[in-house]
Amino acid sequence: MKSYAPSFEVIVPNFGSSFTYSLYTESTNNKSEIWHYHPEIELVYINGGSGKRQIGSHISYYTDGDLILIGSNLPHCGFTNEHTGNKVETVIQFKPDFLGSSFFDIIEIEKIKSLLQHAKVGIAFDKETKTKIGIQIEKMQIQKPLERLLMLINILNELAISKDSILLNADGFSLATQMQDNDKINIVFNFVKDGFQEPIALENVADLVSMTVPSFCRFFKKITNKTFTTFVNEYRLVHACKLLSENPISISEVCFQSGFNNFSHFNKLFKEYTGKSASQYRNELKKVIK
Repeated sequence: MKSYAPSFEVIVPNFGSSFTYSLYTESTNNKSEIWHYHPEIELVYINGGSGKRQIGSHISYYTDGDLILIGSNLPHCGFTNEHTGNKVETVIQFKPDFLGSSFFDIIEIEKIKSLLQHAKVGIAFDKETKTKIGIQIEKMQIQKPLERLLMLINILNELAISKDSILLNADGFSLATQMQDNDKINIVFNFVKDGFQEPIALENVADLVSMTVPSFCRFFKKITNKTFTTFVNEYRLVHACKLLSENPISISEVCFQSGFNNFSHFNKLFKEYTGKSASQYRNELKKVIK
């Protein structure tokens, strides 16, 4: 039987630095299909392109690049691959106490401390902040270690006072402190990621984590603040957004390739999720890209 366990990523800081700075050109980051987690906080800047954003129980579709802050041990997939069309992906990773256990207690750093607390549910930043901070993040590539550190602190401060941030799991996402529960929810995420295009029976998912159906439903709702059915439908709808944006196939084909077997049901859910019909979504996105 296939393993759906989450991947624990071991991160080693760059030589001579207290944090990790990695730059990937085009499709060189190979973690896009892997659910993984790590104790390090992660700041990701994607220069251009479009793709899926899968963080915790939040799933959405980004366009024209992205800027995301991901909290410690918050499970997520990578964001770019050979299909996302981005120029560069830059990833900065640092432990919550990388500047010392008491650094974030000083008064000048209060806003940054609050930012990192909010990052526990994932934060995305909109166009103005994304453009401004993205330039600074890419500039760090040529800086010396101390300049890089000072730039990172400045970036975190600017993100802390940004007015265009979005909490990605705003409706609630809370992993229990037990690692066993953490692993269970990640097993479910991996199972949905790999199988959303096919029918998914609640009984099969519950068996996967050794729970009864009622217990699993309560467990999933408690952690994600949404039902399992809602989570699966959102995953399928985001994939539909991706297909509508990137693939010239018919809308009915989008429906079935996204795991829906009823066209009218798909149309109803898509409009509820995006506020517009699938054809409107595709036409409006074409105008934005142009």
